[in-house]
Amino acid sequence: MDIKLTFYGAAQNVTGSKFLLQADGTNILVDCGMYQERQFKERNWKPFPFPPKSVNAVFLTHAHLDHCGLLPKLAKEGFSGPIYCTQATADLAKIILLDSAKLLEEDAEHKRKRHEKEGRKSPYPEVPPYTIADVQACLPLFKPLEYDQPLNLTTGVQAILYNAGHVLGSSIVAVRVGPNPPTPDTRSILFTGDMGRPNRPIIGDPEIFDKADYVVVESTYGDRVHDDSADTGQQLADIINSTRKAGGNIVIPSFALERSQEVLYFLGGLMRSKKIKPIKIYLDSPMASKITDVFRKHTDLYDPEMVELLKNHHSPFELPGLKCTSTAEQSKAINKLKRPVIIIAGSGMCTGGRIKHHLVNNISRPESTILFVGYQATGTLGRQILDGQKQVRIFGNFHPVRANVQAIHSFSAHADKNELLTWLKKIQSPPKEIFVVHGEPESSASLVDYLHSNTGWNVVAPKYLQQIKLN
Repeated sequence: MDIKLTFYGAAQNVTGSKFLLQADGTNILVDCGMYQERQFKERNWKPFPFPPKSVNAVFLTHAHLDHCGLLPKLAKEGFSGPIYCTQATADLAKIILLDSAKLLEEDAEHKRKRHEKEGRKSPYPEVPPYTIADVQACLPLFKPLEYDQPLNLTTGVQAILYNAGHVLGSSIVAVRVGPNPPTPDTRSILFTGDMGRPNRPIIGDPEIFDKADYVVVESTYGDRVHDDSADTGQQLADIINSTRKAGGNIVIPSFALERSQEVLYFLGGLMRSKKIKPIKIYLDSPMASKITDVFRKHTDLYDPEMVELLKNHHSPFELPGLKCTSTAEQSKAINKLKRPVIIIAGSGMCTGGRIKHHLVNNISRPESTILFVGYQATGTLGRQILDGQKQVRIFGNFHPVRANVQAIHSFSAHADKNELLTWLKKIQSPPKEIFVVHGEPESSASLVDYLHSNTGWNVVAPKYLQQIKLN
């Protein structure tokens, strides 16, 4: 049985997830994400390092841009097969991809005009990798699956989606290659996508597995342990109360999917417990507002605590003082407000979107706070601010960083090294190999050492474009 796995993205870096599994004459691509680190962005424009026409099916683990962001380009360049994912992921991906295409088109035109005026050339092509029309052409390829629903791609290849507990509708993709019922020659491969954490708000916990021959596991936080999640609410309350006392705004760069909804969840709890006084909250992201509507739709994916909140009419999406802005005029009006407010806006790594405008208006104000609640990849504006740069470039101009910069790492929807180890150790017999992906080189290398020293298993961090034969 000839099984090959090639790492076409998220290999010793965080974004651009793409893994091609070739087995039994079937080519399965797990994820097709966009690169977001500055040093790798040019790959978004380059041809795929494999023929898109040769891919029989795509399995999408979840709807974050670094996992789904190049699907329209894949289809534009020849892929015509099904894209399998949960219904929630399909609903979310439509919103995220249309928004991405709009921003890519606007950014390309803006850069073209700016560079023409400045008399210089961009390192990237001044055309978008794909357009809104490309997204619309791609959407009919999405084929929703239920969790735990076996899908036979061929007589020798079966795939099943399981809850990854990362964001709404996120999946672990389990692929079985070989005879069914299984024989000693049957091989099982797990792709975690982004691995969630146990006991997080809103959605259920990651599925547990007792056997697997190969595991492709993320390592975004593979070199650290998160703060105690029990302190999340108190940390958030302290930051809001101190900033409010100083007379500044709390500006929260937040991913439209899951993180914005989780922040609202905690803000609701703080208001009910009176740890913070009522305050205007602006969810200044049309995409986040649309995604919140998807959350309202998929109540079947909620965990018991969230279900109980709804029964008691405490939906975090219906907070007093919450305003969801849609138009650019509404967004600009926030900057005219005199009293302190909370502003939640995308993008989560400050690479685009309305957050940049709010940073321009607050980053040089000592009384304001820039609060990070998600991972900031190397090379992004968010990482520059979080790393303590004295000034940062936004919209072509440099701004001194005088605002209070804070981060609450316990918000993370990614499992840390201890949580990853605990999850993997549920596998009863040693897998043949663990492949560590989706992390910066130091994080991946650290998790390789940590997992090997605690299990004795074979653990490696594959390189970009490396192909490995699975025996």
